[in-house]
Amino acid sequence: MEGDTTDFPAGQGKRLHPLTPWRRAWAPLAGLFAVAVQNAENIRSWTDSLGLLWLLAALAGILLCAAGYGWLSWRVTRYLVTDTELRIRTGLLFRRTAHLRVDRIQSIDITRPLLARALGVAKLKMDVVGSGSADELAFLDENEARDLRAELLARAAGIAPEAAPTAGEAPANELYQVESRTLAWALALLGTAWGFVLVAAVVTPLIWAATSSFFAAALVLLPMLAAVWRTSLGSFLTQYGWTVSESPDGLRLDHGLLQRDHATVPPGRVQSVRLVEPLLWRPRGWVRVELAVAGAGNEGDLLLPVAPRAVAAALIARILPEVDIDAAVASVRPSPSRARWAVPLWRVGYGHGVTESVFVARRGRLRREHTLVPHAKVQSVRLTRGPWSQRLGLADIKVDHGANGTATARLQDADSAAREVALQADRSRLGRRTAAPERWLTGPPT
Repeated sequence: MEGDTTDFPAGQGKRLHPLTPWRRAWAPLAGLFAVAVQNAENIRSWTDSLGLLWLLAALAGILLCAAGYGWLSWRVTRYLVTDTELRIRTGLLFRRTAHLRVDRIQSIDITRPLLARALGVAKLKMDVVGSGSADELAFLDENEARDLRAELLARAAGIAPEAAPTAGEAPANELYQVESRTLAWALALLGTAWGFVLVAAVVTPLIWAATSSFFAAALVLLPMLAAVWRTSLGSFLTQYGWTVSESPDGLRLDHGLLQRDHATVPPGRVQSVRLVEPLLWRPRGWVRVELAVAGAGNEGDLLLPVAPRAVAAALIARILPEVDIDAAVASVRPSPSRARWAVPLWRVGYGHGVTESVFVARRGRLRREHTLVPHAKVQSVRLTRGPWSQRLGLADIKVDHGANGTATARLQDADSAAREVALQADRSRLGRRTAAPERWLTGPPT
């Protein structure tokens, strides 16, 4: 939340790293470069009329103004840790003070881009329950970022305020690391990048032949190349060295070749688990594991980019001990055969199952997905029917959980779905009575 600047005592708080004002120094240069590209034919006339010296002086003036604004912004930006919250004051013209309660902080991640790693600085990003955006401190000295993260987690765990600043980072035990060769093969077998390459190879020549315009062809080709990069080498660089470790804070995730990221999956906040099995991964027994975490509002927080099913089951058991993914997947029953009149081809992928601990929804024929929602995490359950589904005696079961997400079991028998909605409401009520508290752990990892 935000407060008045009077909530930030004068003279208190710490500044960010002195290199911070230069983190956006590229912005005016990029803007000037874009202007120069758009007016390339006029640059020579500008040089002749104004003179090269005046153009260089104008460029230097713009850079100095940008640097001055960045320095002044850095001067007024401070952060302060109290017994109950982290306060961040920003803004040169319009002051803003964010008050982040430590018991509401959802996750604290450390990000180190390539240049930041070379300069020994890091970015600290905090996601807070109920906030639509993440607050960040960019940049801090690497050691300062680690110490601040450890202090905030210690305060969130309930450690005495006077001991929290010296608590230090909790020890971690490495559980699994994705091999680079496995990651490369997994990305290649997804086929997404190859699909974009094929589309670009077919569409771009057609656009060129139809318009004889380099600009039109580039307008189609460049987004395709960006998609190829993002789904192939870009993903490999981001997910390189993916390591899962266990600590009192939860499961720690470290990954990245050029930009190194350090994130934590907090205990008790995982609302659902999604198992993704692309077609060409299944013979190898590989699975991708995604999490939905309360407060983040994100359905695709990644736990494992690729791993054998047994490894995925063991790691999921660390954060949801009551969940057996093999039993959950085995409990799924397909949609009735009459569902083919609603969705002829893909209805084979739809299914639904229930175990003592989770509700399971399945979808996808080529890219099979199982979404598992623990009964204690269910916020509401609904039955929906369209006109055609109603005529076929079918209905969808929608289960909403605490990460603003929904698991949908499509095209189920209407009578069975109605009974399932009533039963699921009872399971959820009973599950919440025995659920563990949603807070940071304080003991050592087991």
